[in-house]
Amino acid sequence: MNVVKPNLVKAVAGLVFIFSLSMSAQAQEVKIGVVNIPALMEQAPQARVAMAALDEEFKPRQREIVAKQTELQDLNEKVQRDLAVMGETERRNAEKDLRDLQREVTRLQTEFREDLNLRRNEELGNLQRSLLKEVQDYAQGSGYDLVVGDGVLFASSAVNITENVLRAMEANFQAAGN
Repeated sequence: MNVVKPNLVKAVAGLVFIFSLSMSAQAQEVKIGVVNIPALMEQAPQARVAMAALDEEFKPRQREIVAKQTELQDLNEKVQRDLAVMGETERRNAEKDLRDLQREVTRLQTEFREDLNLRRNEELGNLQRSLLKEVQDYAQGSGYDLVVGDGVLFASSAVNITENVLRAMEANFQAAGN
């Protein structure tokens, strides 16, 4: 995948160069735009809404983990405080309870992280598909011949249409009633 991407960028750059030469020979202008995909992903209102929904979705589980961590910390403090007066059996039982609770906290944290990452990736995939459609619609509606996103090493502000696409995304988001 990493080998294909640089080759694809080189191929597109070569085609753009050839296309621009052939068009200049015909005295036609080529309209080229550059979109900063990471900036759109970060600043689009759709992204903020999706991330806020994820936070809401996972908030109950996060509270559960915090409660279990507090329970573990309280139990640990109690055991440390009472260790000197505990009998052998009581001490072993307390240490076993601590280990069991620590395992449960670790399991909850691991499951939480895995589930959150899975859902975040799902939402980011949906957002990327939506963003691509928005860029394509904007480019077609604005008469662009080529819009380049990932892989651009330099782009002048004259061809960077990221802000325009972001404004269009915000307008479409507002129009959709969100």
